[in-house]
Amino acid sequence: MPYSDRDRIRESASADPLILLGGAYLAFIAGYVNTVSLGYFHVPVSHMTGAITRLGMDTAALNFHDFRNIFYIFFGFLVGATVSGTIIGSNNLRPAREYLWILLLESAALGLCFYLFRYGLNGGLFFAALACGLQNAMASTYLGLIIRTTHMTGIVTDLGILIGHALRHRHIRLWKISFLMLVLVGFFAGGVSAFLAFRMVRFTALLVPAGMCLAAAVGFYTLRVRKRFI
Repeated sequence: MPYSDRDRIRESASADPLILLGGAYLAFIAGYVNTVSLGYFHVPVSHMTGAITRLGMDTAALNFHDFRNIFYIFFGFLVGATVSGTIIGSNNLRPAREYLWILLLESAALGLCFYLFRYGLNGGLFFAALACGLQNAMASTYLGLIIRTTHMTGIVTDLGILIGHALRHRHIRLWKISFLMLVLVGFFAGGVSAFLAFRMVRFTALLVPAGMCLAAAVGFYTLRVRKRFI
């Protein structure tokens, strides 16, 4: 199928380096939070595939011991995505002040998650998943590229598609492959860091991604004040 004018514009556009680095930064946070959850509860919070699969297995085995935890994750992620969609109101990434509030809410959610886990309350799973839902729904597309920072299935799929296109001698923008690789590495690095931190300080490790979200909000505000963003 021939390209439309919009497709040609997207193919020729250059990505903002800050967007590329920001994607990797957010992926690091998601990978970090997900690893903490997997390390203790053996269920992911950054995507729903594992949670729904676990729910199906428990239902088939009539094992409802973990049902509440799975419900916390599912409902938390859904609420986070809903709040993010309501505040931002757009599928296209367009740096604006609404993202500041999402980052602040994510930081607060991770702080509450740490507090509840510290006192042995599994309700912290709700806020861990809420933080991931907030982040994952921040944007869906950027210059024609689908963006997901809390799970890697789509990232690896898109990376494979671009490599396949390159093998068929179709012109592709290198920044797209770079972006996908940065997100993938960021998520991986977050997992490694979380594993090491959790072994040393347990759930106090969650203060790291909470602080990173707060730092990102401050950085975003600073850039906006300097007219870097609208």
